[in-house]
Parts: sequence; structure tokens; C-alpha cells
Amino acid sequence: MTEQSGPPTFSFFSTAIIWIVLLAGTTLLFNSVLDRFNNPNQKLEISVNANGNPEVVLKQNRYGHYVANGTINGQKVEFLLDTGATNVAIPEHIANKLNLKKGAAHQTMTANGTSKSFQTTLASISLGDIVMHNVPASISSGMKFDEILLGMSFLKHLKLTQQGKLLTLSLPKQDNL
Repeated sequence: MTEQSGPPTFSFFSTAIIWIVLLAGTTLLFNSVLDRFNNPNQKLEISVNANGNPEVVLKQNRYGHYVANGTINGQKVEFLLDTGATNVAIPEHIANKLNLKKGAAHQTMTANGTSKSFQTTLASISLGDIVMHNVPASISSGMKFDEILLGMSFLKHLKLTQQGKLLTLSLPKQDNL
């Protein structure tokens, strides 16, 4: 009886399985890195300001935008802060998942042109420990991306301070909602 020495041999099936596992692992890692590039605020930096009100510090993503996780009516969502949006603007496909009710229809002007939108009111919306109730919003049929535009119907109640690539949002002393 002779012993064979040398490297082990793998069947085609074993080699294919190894490659599939390596590719899947690489894909998961790459997607995780991309998510962090797009939304560096997946875990919010929350503190209390001098007035005793909550404040949230956001980091710019690599495109210069502020993207952050939050909730609408207790359900997790991803926001893109947009001071050019009059209301919180929710893509229709996300509004359907959130079971939001469509109100009166109206035309909205967006960077991509005119779009049909529907009025709605959000029972609650939160960004970290900053929580507001009964916030006007729009459900937009023209938005195809997966972020909700966190517009001025929410942001107008906050003090926004930008320094470098950081944006601090806080409730002013007189505006506890």
C-alpha cells in the first residue's frame, strides 16, 4: 500500500462551492461598505443641548448629502435631508409599505419635473431623539429611489448648524413639539 503525498485534489463541485462562497462573502462585504458610504449615519450621534433638548449630529456622505436612519409612525426608514423640499416627501412605494393614507392630489415641481403627489399627515416622525407629531407630508408617485426626503415641514422646527462636514440638528428652547 502506497501513500499519496502532495496537495489535495478538489472535484469540480467542491471548487464551484468554494468560489460561490467567496463571491457571496465578497458581495456582502462590498454592499455593507457601500451602505456606509451612502449613509454614514446608520447609528446616530445623539446628545442633549444647553437647553436640555435632544440634538443629533449627522456626517456628510461622500456625495455631500446628509442621509440618516429614522422612523415614521414607528417604522424604520432612511431619510435624505432636503431643505429644498417644502414637505417631507415619501416615494409612493415606501408610503404603501408604511400604510399611509393618500389625501388630496396635487402637482409638485421636482428637480426631475412635474409629479403627481398626495397630501398625508404623519402621526410621528423621528430622527434620533428628535420626535414630532402630525407632520404634513406628500406621497410622490414620481420618486423611484428608496430614501424619504426630509423636507421643511419637519426641518423648519429645528436649529441647523453646519460646521465642516457635520450638521447638528436640535430643537430650540421654545419649539418643543
